[in-house]
Amino acid sequence: MNSFWGNIFKAKQKEEDNIRDILRKVPIFKDLNNRELNRLERILHRREYRQDEVIFHQGDPGLGMYVIESGSVGIMLVPAQTAIAELFDGEFFGELSLLDDSPRTASAIAKTPCKMLCLFQPDLFDLIDLDPRLGVKILLGLSRTIGERLKRTNEHVHILKHLKVQPETD
Repeated sequence: MNSFWGNIFKAKQKEEDNIRDILRKVPIFKDLNNRELNRLERILHRREYRQDEVIFHQGDPGLGMYVIESGSVGIMLVPAQTAIAELFDGEFFGELSLLDDSPRTASAIAKTPCKMLCLFQPDLFDLIDLDPRLGVKILLGLSRTIGERLKRTNEHVHILKHLKVQPETD
């Protein structure tokens, strides 16, 4: 009888360890200790998406961020049906919506069956009220991540600006 109960709890512990391992790889959460990761894990929502299911549409209000537990997600600009990124296990997207609820700038579509960990803005704000120190750590991680992405975008714009196609001469 003990092994039966032990196996149930062991499976639950393995799942929790897996989620913590995934969260540790997300730059926003990399500075959180085990206690803080456990607290964060309690407010995450788990979602599953079928292949080709829309996670959100371009123009939808931003409600939160997504961490891919398993599967792949395509990020698309809808009017031109242009794929701008494909994300895989452990990667994340939508983090800007933790700060504001402005419309999504692209659509996210499950390219394969996906399992997601979702952090929604109201849950983050509740966490900030209940545990300000943890909230600040998450917001600092979020700020660093958004700052890094902005720097990379600026570098790409700079490169594109300086790349000039020279007309062919005969």
